[in-house]
Amino acid sequence: MRLSHALATRCAALALMALALPMVGAAPAHAAGDLMKGRTALPAIELGDGKQNDYAVSGQTIELETGKGYRLNITAKGEKEYKFMAPGFFRSVWVDQIVVNKLEIHMAGPPAWLEFDDQGTIEVNFTPVKTGTYEWWVDGLKDKGMVGKFVVK
Repeated sequence: MRLSHALATRCAALALMALALPMVGAAPAHAAGDLMKGRTALPAIELGDGKQNDYAVSGQTIELETGKGYRLNITAKGEKEYKFMAPGFFRSVWVDQIVVNKLEIHMAGPPAWLEFDDQGTIEVNFTPVKTGTYEWWVDGLKDKGMVGKFVVK
């Protein structure tokens, strides 16, 4: 019995070593440096055009890469109240900070949504950590075309 237990233990140890061996010396592709420095500014998402169309949207499709730092401005220009929803996306990125009127908000988790009660800009600084296509929308206004997507490669 001791021999089979010892043999099983040795086999398990060898299997773990074999799994770990490819990782020795391997570093993640984007591991060098602070990912939040040198962020790439993305095209803004604008809600409403500030003139006649409160339902106009710009920046409906935004392409990103995992492991890169980004800065995204979401601006409400219309006269409506906008509740910007992107739950799948927010759960798949590391949000470093949200900035409103030069005031920074740092979190230990994703925001539930971003709400605009008036015109203005919310800046979101983040790094995508999971690939996929993630829909965003303005709550209650999807049928008016206030929808888009983030494509993370």
